[in-house]
Amino acid sequence: MTMPSKPYDIDKRKVYEAYLQVKSNGGAAGVDGVTIEQFEADLANNLYKIWNRMSSGAYFPPPVRAVSIPKKSGGQRILGVPTVADRVAQTLVKQLIEPDLEVVFLADSYGYRPNKSALDAVGVTRERCWKYDWVLEFDIKGLFDNIDHTLLLRAVRKHATCAWALLYIERWLTAPMQEEDGSTTERQRGTPQGGVVSPILANLFMHYAFDQWMKRRFPDLCWCRYADDGLVHCRSENEARLLKDALQERLAECRLELHPTKTMIVYCKDDQRKGRHETVSFDFLGYTFRPRSVRGKRSQKMFCGFTPAVSNSALNAMRKTIRGLEIRTRTPVTLDEIAREINPLVRGWFAYYGQFARSALYPIARYINQTLAVWLKRKYKRFHRRLGRARLFLAKIARENKRLFVHWQLGDGYELA
Repeated sequence: MTMPSKPYDIDKRKVYEAYLQVKSNGGAAGVDGVTIEQFEADLANNLYKIWNRMSSGAYFPPPVRAVSIPKKSGGQRILGVPTVADRVAQTLVKQLIEPDLEVVFLADSYGYRPNKSALDAVGVTRERCWKYDWVLEFDIKGLFDNIDHTLLLRAVRKHATCAWALLYIERWLTAPMQEEDGSTTERQRGTPQGGVVSPILANLFMHYAFDQWMKRRFPDLCWCRYADDGLVHCRSENEARLLKDALQERLAECRLELHPTKTMIVYCKDDQRKGRHETVSFDFLGYTFRPRSVRGKRSQKMFCGFTPAVSNSALNAMRKTIRGLEIRTRTPVTLDEIAREINPLVRGWFAYYGQFARSALYPIARYINQTLAVWLKRKYKRFHRRLGRARLFLAKIARENKRLFVHWQLGDGYELA
């Protein structure tokens, strides 16, 4: 007697490949409290359950766990953390639909896409700010929380040819959120920020809400979008104002709205632009674009250019991270141990924020050195009440062993002490 076939043909190897991706990304446990390590302890059985239920059409996602994290701009952002098993299921669907959507998405959409990065978006914005005098910087208020399910599913159905992928996307959209007190909240709109499939769904929504609309309505304007944060380069202030009004109307049609304080019209002031405007800077993806002194590559002369460098909010976030390590009071550890702990963090910061105006990272290098000097002062009696001597000793170490700390390789470490 032959067993009846499953309604949906899902390759077991794809389920395993999805798990490997989830494992490499890491992440916290969901509402069931199961970590990746615990999931892996019974891996074959856990993966079989996912495959069996998804192939049968009987997979129903559990609630996502609400986790509150602080925003850089203040306030709290609520992430929805799925279980490990649900992350595997979502990754399976994401890997299935992503190739079909990638050929649809436009080149100037940069967020959460393979072979595109935030630095790519910063780089293209830098070049366009040299060519255009004005920028409309816009931010969509609560994009992930406010996506209209009806409109989104209309777009998904247009591109998703796999019946079971569509089925589970619909179920993920309505999976409830479990609050920290254990209560659950039903969701009528939005896709939880923190879900594996959420970014590509948000990109698909914005593809029609903004990207295609810009291509149709304003084909001669350059734009750049990273998820809910975007820029449009304009030739005049009046053009930027008209565009802002039109964009507000367009987003209202899509049940979205511009963020009232993060959306602004900016004048890209430099040596060639002599006009006046109250706003001559904007933040984008951790960089601040503003007028600043730069040196010409050929002439070596200084001039005022409109260029990006690490933002103050990003620098403050780095300082907060260093403070959180409580290095100054951890006198039992060694300098080598401190280096092993902070170097991966600093290496990541410098790799991202050091791509443009690398010298703007000097303040964080100095802050780390100040932290290390205080640590030396507290660890060794000969430096008690003599912070200046601790700094000189740290500078000596930096000269002799410049590779010990990543930030010492930014410049002459002893000069930063």
